[in-house]
Amino acid sequence: MGFLQHEQTLNYELASTNRRKRFFQATGFAALLALVGGISVWAGFETARRTLAIPHAEKGNAPAKGLEPVDANQLSSAAEKTPQAQPSQTLARDRLNSNPPEWGRAELDHLPVQERAQRLLQSAMQGDQRALDLLREDVDGWRGHFKNSEGLFDLVLSALNSADLQVRTAAIDIDLAANNLSKTPQSIDRLLRQMQTDPSTIGMSLWRLGALGNRGVQPERVLHSLLVYAASRNEHTRYWAVEGLGMLGNDATIDPLLTVMAHDASPRVRELAASSLGHAGMLTREERLAAVPTLLNFADDDSLSTATRELVYGTLRVITGAELGNDATAWRQWWANHDPARIKPRQRAGMVRT
Repeated sequence: MGFLQHEQTLNYELASTNRRKRFFQATGFAALLALVGGISVWAGFETARRTLAIPHAEKGNAPAKGLEPVDANQLSSAAEKTPQAQPSQTLARDRLNSNPPEWGRAELDHLPVQERAQRLLQSAMQGDQRALDLLREDVDGWRGHFKNSEGLFDLVLSALNSADLQVRTAAIDIDLAANNLSKTPQSIDRLLRQMQTDPSTIGMSLWRLGALGNRGVQPERVLHSLLVYAASRNEHTRYWAVEGLGMLGNDATIDPLLTVMAHDASPRVRELAASSLGHAGMLTREERLAAVPTLLNFADDDSLSTATRELVYGTLRVITGAELGNDATAWRQWWANHDPARIKPRQRAGMVRT
């Protein structure tokens, strides 16, 4: 009898050890997914910054040179938050002063536009709402009056990985202004025409198409164009089309990103789509959560490769913050208790009763 009890105790301890091992493997994969996605996106933008041509300036305006956009990661309100930037994407942030710069409006107005943009964006990244307000008021008037620089690029790189969606939006506005792109349909025409005549610009042009759509410039037309390029046979083109979808960042981009994540032939493109769904780009938290039911279906899909399903589970962990393993049943049980569509009616009923 004592031997049986001892054997049962050993079996229990072994089972507990295995459960702990699976848990740490699962959480470790989530961190690895975020890190790999961050490195892939950062490396892609660094390569593009060095090799891809900048769109030509519109007629009658001085060209803006040197800055390339970066990736970018939550409520539907203006104060919306997204998951924090990954370690590999904090390279530029380490160069920033840890204290917000001190400045007044009078001093700011006497600065060159170049320095003004940098000061305001740096201050906005450090939580200064006044700086965000001034950026929104002034940035469109700066188009054609300042050019890109390494310092500005570093700031935009950091801002596009901010946890605050307002700061990411400010970074988009500065990038568009620095590249002399107005928020008009004419800029869409220009980028589409440029990609046809100069294929070397296709990466940044697709990214900026998404950025323009995010800022309200013909988002349906932008989505259609990005989907055409996302179906290209060329991996480089598909990669940047997915970047554009992430930057467009509305609910219409969720299904295309999920499809790419599950079925694209390139692991690199699939990882980028997962990153765009999980933390990068301009999707809101509510929009990211809307991808969860399809991700749960992917988790049960035996036709997907093991690597792709690992990517699915990792994306679920990044979106939800839940520390669950690769168990579809456990995820469905968790979602049943956390699905906003199910929780909100109960909350409203409680409010009525109160």
